[in-house]
Amino acid sequence: MQIKKIIYYLGIDANPVSHLEKIISGIGGFLSIFSIIYISSLYVGVEAVYVIPSMGASAVLLFAAPHSALGQLWNVIGGHLISAAIGVTCARHLPGGIAAAASVGLAIGVMYYARCLHPPGGATALSAVIGGPHIHALGYEYILTPIAINTVTILLVAVLFNALFRWRRYPTFLIPKESDLDSAHKDYAPVDHANFV
Repeated sequence: MQIKKIIYYLGIDANPVSHLEKIISGIGGFLSIFSIIYISSLYVGVEAVYVIPSMGASAVLLFAAPHSALGQLWNVIGGHLISAAIGVTCARHLPGGIAAAASVGLAIGVMYYARCLHPPGGATALSAVIGGPHIHALGYEYILTPIAINTVTILLVAVLFNALFRWRRYPTFLIPKESDLDSAHKDYAPVDHANFV
């Protein structure tokens, strides 16, 4: 009895998903990160492949919750690019600990106002501050390489991969509207219950 309460309070069964959906999500996540590594190696060379850890969090949203408002196109693009710019600015103009905290706090605020809240964006901003000398040496180029390359790649994989499954269309504007589905039957007159009986 206590175990059931603990499970309930932790929300473990709050969002049950089929085994097929779990497998598809995992494969999508694998393909997205593999593609980022491959494309990055073509652009910057194998010795300098940059994959920002926040892309792993974006992969969870894009492949495990492709219809989430936090993972739509503008959220992913704006969230990562704006946060990258904020992170680089903080790293260049503020001392260590303050830069780290300010980068995340500012990224959250600006993403909210820009209507592109994407939780992994906070990690993108933080990575610009704590990423070490190689990331710091990039300066504002960090926004293009690796962030823009990583972001475009993961979005392309998300669109193409999720298109394989009609219930997973990404982004959400690709989901057929109910009215579009109903238009297949528009030539038939509606039948109400009284006429049917």
